[in-house]
Amino acid sequence: MFDPGLAGHLPLRERLRGRLEKGALPGSLLFAGPEGVGKRRVAMELAQRELCFRRSACGQCEGCRAFQSDPPPLELPNFLRVAPEGKAGLIRIGAIRDHDLVEGGVIAWAHRAPPPRCHRWIMVEDAHRLNGASANILLKTLEEPPPGTHFVLVTHRPEALLATIRSRCERISFAPLSAEEAWKVALAAGWEEADRERWTALSQGSLRLLDPADFHRAVGQVEAWLDLVSGQPLAVAGAPLLPDKAASQAQSEQLRQPLELLLLLLRESESLRVGGEVLLGPWRARLAELAPRLPRPRRPQAVVAAALRSLGRNPSAEGLLREVALSLGPER
Repeated sequence: MFDPGLAGHLPLRERLRGRLEKGALPGSLLFAGPEGVGKRRVAMELAQRELCFRRSACGQCEGCRAFQSDPPPLELPNFLRVAPEGKAGLIRIGAIRDHDLVEGGVIAWAHRAPPPRCHRWIMVEDAHRLNGASANILLKTLEEPPPGTHFVLVTHRPEALLATIRSRCERISFAPLSAEEAWKVALAAGWEEADRERWTALSQGSLRLLDPADFHRAVGQVEAWLDLVSGQPLAVAGAPLLPDKAASQAQSEQLRQPLELLLLLLRESESLRVGGEVLLGPWRARLAELAPRLPRPRRPQAVVAAALRSLGRNPSAEGLLREVALSLGPER
């Protein structure tokens, strides 16, 4: 009764299906949880089940195959995907109100009659990337969606959404996958057992590092921070932390991962100091060696938190990283 290609969250998926069948699922939902744990695929499964020839999201029939392209389709008979676009990575008002995404705009699409025995599903991917105008124009429709229409806003940063958007949606919280669930998906994607320890440690119950390039970038960023703590200058060790100017993703968003990895390293070093559990096992020996060099974690944690909050203002990458690196040195 569930898509066999989708890992984890089975109790949550059962509850969603049961509520949908009873007509008890609200028209506006907020799927929130860590990045890469399957929130988007669970949202798509709700729509997929309705077009599945077996009505079960079997993953084998022609109706299911329409949902299995990568990236997912923008429009199907009962499904519309709204996603950030452009180098800035924003969902602009033209996609919601005008014809940029679909004829008549998203709100007009939501008011069309759904196919027989179906609902209309509108998934807003990375909903925290709605700009102010597009978020505000959605407010009325999220408060009173048309009968048979469901909006599913998907995000790993719910705090970045307007409070008025959050208040109009029922929040569905997603937890990380278990290490076994995540690794099963990684094995199917071609990863080998020799990679398991480092991949599991960095993935933290998500699938965001399934692409080897993403994984190796994260490894390089962890080791760059450790090199900086050991005393290497930013000009020598900091290259893996800098954004790729040729990438399609905004530079400010590329900075988020290395900053979040540094927060993890700071937590890990403090856990080592007090004899606690270490999640980054492959780097345990180096963390133990460098932990005495780190200042009390509160100061760099505050600097990193401020840096994360400033990303929306597109700060200079070099300047931001320099300020963070300075916070890792001895207190003056």
